[in-house]
Amino acid sequence: MTKCANKIFTKIVAAALVVVCAAAPAAECAQQANTLLKNSVLTYTVHQGDTLYDIAIAHQVELPALMRVNNLTGSLIRPGDVLTLPPQQEYELSGGSAAGGISPEEVLLLARLIYAEARGESFLGQVAVGAVTLNRLASPEFPNTLTKVIYQKTNSVYQFSPVGDGSINMEPDEQAVLAALRAMAGYDPTGGALFFYNPDISGDQWIRTLPVINKIGNHVFATSA
Repeated sequence: MTKCANKIFTKIVAAALVVVCAAAPAAECAQQANTLLKNSVLTYTVHQGDTLYDIAIAHQVELPALMRVNNLTGSLIRPGDVLTLPPQQEYELSGGSAAGGISPEEVLLLARLIYAEARGESFLGQVAVGAVTLNRLASPEFPNTLTKVIYQKTNSVYQFSPVGDGSINMEPDEQAVLAALRAMAGYDPTGGALFFYNPDISGDQWIRTLPVINKIGNHVFATSA
């Protein structure tokens, strides 16, 4: 499958998920996302910062199988390489990361947030940003719709900086859409984080006091104190 065909196919998959989520409960929406991913993600284009291990984890495939179908004898991959993905492992949803229905617009809004927040990160790092957003949706500490979570303000400051600077309005790429779908399917590489930040650029001292759960790429993932 060519890169262009892959991009078109991904948009078709995203559109199909939007239709399902328009009328389905959150649990069914997550299940449909998982099913669509199992049947649609046939190749993956390597991005800066990706490793074979991260790609295998993010797509729920066995690392040896990933190497075998791509005739790899070592771990060296380069940005731009197109990897064929083997059949996925059986995967159980982590359960209800999305509390309440997700509208068609919100599916694409999540992809835009992921692209704006983490377009320089690996696929795993992008899924992680999506997972944090959905974890907030499931938490009583945050608003009860995805749109309200993404546009939430605290002391007149947006929780997600791309909302404040307008970058959330950029068109998401193929990887961001896939990352949104993966997060909606219930995959959470953060382990339940509600916050994330880049310690090299964040000036927020409060967020640095939160218990750290994980670090993926340039982002630190944390939970409530």
